[in-house]
Amino acid sequence: MSSAANVMLAIHEKRTTPTDLYRPLRLYIASAYSEREAAAADDDLAAVRDLRADVEQPSLPDPSSLERRRDALLAYARALSLVEPRFPISSDRAHVHSLAFTWHDAFKTGKKASVASIHLEKAAVLFNLAAVYSQIALAADRATDVGIRTACGSFQSAAGAFAWMRESGVAAKAVAAGATTVDVTPECAAMLEKLMLAQAQECFFEKVIAGGKPPTLCSKVARQVGIFYEEAYAALSAAPLSQHFDKTWVSHVQLKAAQFYADACYRCSLDLHEKEEIAQEIARLKIGISALADAKKVARGVAAPLLDSVNKLESNMKTNLERAMKENDRVYLMRVPDASSLGALPAASLVKPTSLAEVLDASKERLFSSLVPDGSMKALSKYTEMVDNIIRTQAEKLQQASEITRVRLKEMDLPDSILSLEGNITLPLDLKEDVEAVQISGGPAGLEAELQQLRDLSRVNQELLVQTEEMLQKEANEDAQFRTQFGSRWTRPQSSTLTKNIQDRLNLFASNLKTAGDSDSQIERGLKESYPLMSILDRRPIESALPSISRPIMSLDGNEDAIVGALKQSLRQLESLGAQRAGLEDMLKEMKRKDDILPKLMAGVGSHDDLFKKEISKYDPVCAEIADNIVAQEQLLLQIQAQNEQFAAVFNLEDYKVARERCYKQIAAAVAKYRDIKKNINEGLNFYVTLQEAIGKIKQQCSDFIMTRNIQCREMIEDVQKKLAGFSFSSSSSQASMQRNTSVPPDQNSPSPPPPSSHAPHAQGPYGVPPGGDSRPGYSQPEQRPAYSQPYPPYGAPPQQPPYGAPSQQPPYGAPHPGHYQQPPHQQPPNHDYGQQAYPGGWRGQYYNPHQPQPQPQPPYPQPPYNAQGSYPPHQSSYYRPQ
Repeated sequence: MSSAANVMLAIHEKRTTPTDLYRPLRLYIASAYSEREAAAADDDLAAVRDLRADVEQPSLPDPSSLERRRDALLAYARALSLVEPRFPISSDRAHVHSLAFTWHDAFKTGKKASVASIHLEKAAVLFNLAAVYSQIALAADRATDVGIRTACGSFQSAAGAFAWMRESGVAAKAVAAGATTVDVTPECAAMLEKLMLAQAQECFFEKVIAGGKPPTLCSKVARQVGIFYEEAYAALSAAPLSQHFDKTWVSHVQLKAAQFYADACYRCSLDLHEKEEIAQEIARLKIGISALADAKKVARGVAAPLLDSVNKLESNMKTNLERAMKENDRVYLMRVPDASSLGALPAASLVKPTSLAEVLDASKERLFSSLVPDGSMKALSKYTEMVDNIIRTQAEKLQQASEITRVRLKEMDLPDSILSLEGNITLPLDLKEDVEAVQISGGPAGLEAELQQLRDLSRVNQELLVQTEEMLQKEANEDAQFRTQFGSRWTRPQSSTLTKNIQDRLNLFASNLKTAGDSDSQIERGLKESYPLMSILDRRPIESALPSISRPIMSLDGNEDAIVGALKQSLRQLESLGAQRAGLEDMLKEMKRKDDILPKLMAGVGSHDDLFKKEISKYDPVCAEIADNIVAQEQLLLQIQAQNEQFAAVFNLEDYKVARERCYKQIAAAVAKYRDIKKNINEGLNFYVTLQEAIGKIKQQCSDFIMTRNIQCREMIEDVQKKLAGFSFSSSSSQASMQRNTSVPPDQNSPSPPPPSSHAPHAQGPYGVPPGGDSRPGYSQPEQRPAYSQPYPPYGAPPQQPPYGAPSQQPPYGAPHPGHYQQPPHQQPPNHDYGQQAYPGGWRGQYYNPHQPQPQPQPPYPQPPYNAQGSYPPHQSSYYRPQ
């Protein structure tokens, strides 16, 4: 067996020694038929000899040679199908003299078997056909779509060849004839079939990974790959294969099984992470990492690319595990379940052994047609049709009987009523799945925590709104004070004119918050009113909430136990009859598989109808058993019906059924109410998160606006001062005039003018600080003027003055204090379009944006732990729609 860099396996062919078929077969024809028949068969004998000679030649590794090799093996296999019924080549029927076949073991070439058996020849040819299919698959370039389809199809064809060896009985007959090599045993064929299926499924796994399919699908495909490898490894570990294969080869299969089981856990964990089921994600990752570690301990001599692939997978899983554990410790605080409590990973099998019935069908071949009359072949087809008709008829009877049993038991509410009496109560499957979904999501008890998230988000939005309005009001007050101080010289637009659109939007947000608050109150009232109804969903298990059948308080004869015991005994008998029917159907199919009358047709004398009647009669006992089974079932169902009526009367089943149906309806109503409240809460959460982002953007725009107005204020003060200075006729009178126009009354509520403009602008504090106000630190903005203002240029400003927006020693007014809300670093520069829509188009939290270049700084207010989008976006929600 060889391994390529892509870490898959191909099988070497069995070697054989040259064998002359022509002479022994011709002698047999001459002796069994006539010399004339032997002469007529010369061409066919030469064709078989040439086909055998082609098989004896070693194959070449190039794809075209492999395809020619495959075709040669198929042609020879079809020829052997025609040789077998006409020439008795076997050790116990050695009518063909001096003919034996020698084949070496494919895995231990020093061992060989030399047997006079056509079965060994057929088994060896099928083995080599499977080996060539595996080599074609390994030679395909799986980096291309055509290559991966070729590889997958060839591996399935190889599995089909091994399956044909096992299922047709060729391998077992070869062993029975004296073949001593392990490679042609049914056990080895079954193991190699699973190995080929594993590699075919692995091709599909590579395809879905390359196609970017969802993690759930990738996990199912990977799990099935692992299952196939596990089955192959189990066969390798059992006799007679355990001591036959090289240890490195066994280690390869074992490590592959662990790798794909771990990969399935890894892909499943990715899906769990998206669903925020962090606890199960951690458990799955731990299980997968443990499986890899155990397999690596015993892996010896495996290919380096396989080890590299395993190590890379293990590294990725450890990275994800570390991240998930940190998130769970900091945010989710969920209990990690034990590995034993987790269900088995689902698997999706996308491959199966390709049937070789069509390519091995020799019915159209003309070899040795003169030796077997066409009538014999037609007679065989007629007999096969008779057998198929019997099996089809009996199978329909069996299926009908099983369906009658199912319907009658359902009408009598059995065995559910017996299970209820014993405490084993079950919900209908669809209702149980609904309840489990509710309980997994937290149940009614978890809705209060989600309501608290609504309250927290409402408070955060209200605080942001108030902060933004206070910023605008403060700027407007400062503008009004300067307008009063400078009078008509203060010519810039009023703040209320510029901020009208912003103020309208803030008013709209306030109205929306009020409407949302009313909706929150309705949800709280609805939860409080409906909690008694929904509390049944918190019962674990939910079956404990169901009514059960109770024994009668008073009994006249005390025969309740006898009634229940008799009914249970009858149900067990009915179950036994069902199992018997399944066995009878399998028996019919097995009889057909082994039913080969071709040798009798060729060697028999007399009428074919007599032969058919004799052969078909062997199916009569099975058909009689089926008839008896159906009759016994009908009688037993009548008995069960009478016993169930007595049981229902004693245990008052009618009241129980009414109470049970009432409980089912209550549970269904509770589920519906829970889903309604849950949907409204999710709408609210999504609304508040989206509104929070919108208010945050407005707040940022207000900060930009205030900073720009502050710059305008400084420039206008300088301009007014210089204009006033131009009216002075002397330095002393100019200075006195300037003091009169820029000073304030002695109440010290107005800022003092700055020193002369000889100082650089960036070295002085901001002008126009409001009375009693402190200049707040600011932040730098892009070097551009907002669209809504055109500040006055300073009159006579020195040319070396820094450009607008240049950094200064003291941050400009309007910048947030440390710890105050800041816009995330990835926020685009504001476009100052204060008329934009109040709701941005959609929101996704940081968890759903794994490619974010850097983490966003956290605002001072608490972020809600629930930030996943609900099922209904805010713009579609009628409950939280802005008014």
